[in-house]
Amino acid sequence: MTNSPTTTETWQTKAQRIADAVRLRVLDHVLKNNGGYMSQACSSAETFSALYTKIMNLGPSVSPAVPPPFPGAPSASNPHYFTGAGYNGAKAPNLDRFIFSPAHYALALYAVLIETGRMSAEGLEQFNKDGSTVEMIGAEHSPGCEVTSGSLAQALSQATGIALARKLRGESGRVWIYMSDGEFQEGQTWEALQLMTFYKLDNMGVYVDINGQQCDGCMCDVLDIDPLHTKLEAFGMRTFSVDGHDLNALAAPAELPRDGRPLIVLAKTDPCRGLPRLQSRAPKLHYLRFTSPEEREGYAQDYAAMTNGGK
Repeated sequence: MTNSPTTTETWQTKAQRIADAVRLRVLDHVLKNNGGYMSQACSSAETFSALYTKIMNLGPSVSPAVPPPFPGAPSASNPHYFTGAGYNGAKAPNLDRFIFSPAHYALALYAVLIETGRMSAEGLEQFNKDGSTVEMIGAEHSPGCEVTSGSLAQALSQATGIALARKLRGESGRVWIYMSDGEFQEGQTWEALQLMTFYKLDNMGVYVDINGQQCDGCMCDVLDIDPLHTKLEAFGMRTFSVDGHDLNALAAPAELPRDGRPLIVLAKTDPCRGLPRLQSRAPKLHYLRFTSPEEREGYAQDYAAMTNGGK
């Protein structure tokens, strides 16, 4: 899906190439399967790409390129159980850990794993099939996932425990968390934030997709969370609001020296970025399923234009 890189390619050029390829790959999947979480890929592509190409210090994948089938529920009698953490590299004191929170963004996560060479494109053919770990709603055994997550925002709490343990052990690696803005409608998020500041977990970095959407429509109409930046600062967070499609702006906060506060980057994004046709569905952008052959053909034409570089 990506164009061949050049030997002089900057990280920004590489990251944008990957972000564009993520949108293209997800749209291709949506066309082939008459549905998918398209707006999430549109809004998150640059953030995922910046995380995987610049921000996070991850080792190479240690998991099979083609994800193996689900090995069964974890238990003392199931030695074959695994999580999807290996796609983010081996665990080591000096390496970072990635915790994926909004499980319905899984298709975008799989796409970025493919575009960064951590997972085979063949693996996406297993998407949402019985017995597969490449689940529509990512689980802890899905590629790139390490913990159970989802709409109740419990991934941030688990990431807090991991970061605290790493701090107590004196490990230098950081814990990065990717969240959606809808998770700030959940009480558990705010409980975790209190712990993060109490224990001064400046080894934590949180990137939040602020696309203003949730399954019931615009967040401002369902349950407004603003002024989120002000609230997070009041909780003791080191908070930045940036353009979520500006790669340099996304990466800059992560380069700052740690100061005792957890880092949160609010990435303000467009859920129709790169695919303006989606806007016609507003405010219900949560899931794209075609309502007619004509609508599908319109998106197919968009795919063709994106494949040809917009020509």
